[in-house]
Amino acid sequence: MHGQNAAARIADIEASERITPLDVLELRRLVFRDGVVTGSEAQALFRLNDACPDQCAEWPVFFVEAITDHIVHQARPAGYISAQNADWLIGAVSRSGVVETRTELELLVRVLEVAKFSTERLAAFALAQVKEAVVEGKGALMQGGELVPGVIEKAEVDLLRRILYAFGGDGNIAITRAEAEVLFEINDAVASARNDPSWNDLFVKAIANFVMCASGYQAPTREVALRQESFLDRADANIGGFLARMASTGGRELLAAYRQSVDIDADWEARNQWHDACARRAERCDNVEARWLAERIGKDGRLQENELALVRFIKETSPSIHPELQPLLEKVA
Repeated sequence: MHGQNAAARIADIEASERITPLDVLELRRLVFRDGVVTGSEAQALFRLNDACPDQCAEWPVFFVEAITDHIVHQARPAGYISAQNADWLIGAVSRSGVVETRTELELLVRVLEVAKFSTERLAAFALAQVKEAVVEGKGALMQGGELVPGVIEKAEVDLLRRILYAFGGDGNIAITRAEAEVLFEINDAVASARNDPSWNDLFVKAIANFVMCASGYQAPTREVALRQESFLDRADANIGGFLARMASTGGRELLAAYRQSVDIDADWEARNQWHDACARRAERCDNVEARWLAERIGKDGRLQENELALVRFIKETSPSIHPELQPLLEKVA
């Protein structure tokens, strides 16, 4: 924003504690008139967002667009979220590690979606916001009181899937250990709850993707591997019954749907992208990840139902398994 008029306008809006559609229209004209959203402009917009609890519907759209433009396209290196810029964004959108508004949460996810590359920490931080809502009942997702702590609903699963997709760009095709850690923590917290069936689908396939990569197997891309299956939309609302059927068939329901969705022969472009990414990742892969996973599954002394489905799924889909995981697979008939 430029000149004293802009500064005075910002001060007026802050003092009113209210952002109107006319304010947004004027701010949009001032911010974007030279095609550059500067650091000082981004900070001013964050101050406005904090100072004005009364916000029109146009404000979140403009705020997310402007800040995303600044951190992804204007901050250096353009298109890439450096560790320093990731730290700045995390500090700007959170208080004591928790994102408190849906606008700021949408900004965080949108930055991940638009950037060509971002640090693992930023993606893990975004996933952790879902965990805070599920486990602690804190954060932006709890606004409106529609979600119940200790249970994972479809809206939360959809957001997790969106974050995992977003971090899949520029070669980040395999699920990372940091992401797997958060997914396991969520799973531990909701193990005995009546969760939406889509959670079991996402958990099994996300961790399977991590395992296959740790084993050196050329698994499909995130987008293909995590694609939501239509059969889950028809699944019984009784989660226990659904998992029992999955377990009784050795995971064949999930396996068949997975194979149908992946259809490697029909996804040549995805397969080629994965081949390149897998080659890069294989250079830095060692026994640490496989050992961590072997210890992480069933760490409470028993296999939870979707962990059992996961192990069976891995056993049936992976042509080669890392030696560290063999003892785990031998527990499953």
